[in-house]
Amino acid sequence: MAGLEGQKAPAFTLEGSDGKKHSLADYAGKNIVLWFYPKDDTPG
Repeated sequence: MAGLEGQKAPAFTLEGSDGKKHSLADYAGKNIVLWFYPKDDTPG
């Protein structure tokens, strides 16, 4: 699978560990790092 580094992320909203909704649009104009991991392949 080719990496997606440098590509634009689609618009999304997720609930954070703080219980608040966070939208990608909330961070417009700022540098952010999105980190995804294959939770279903993580032991434990």
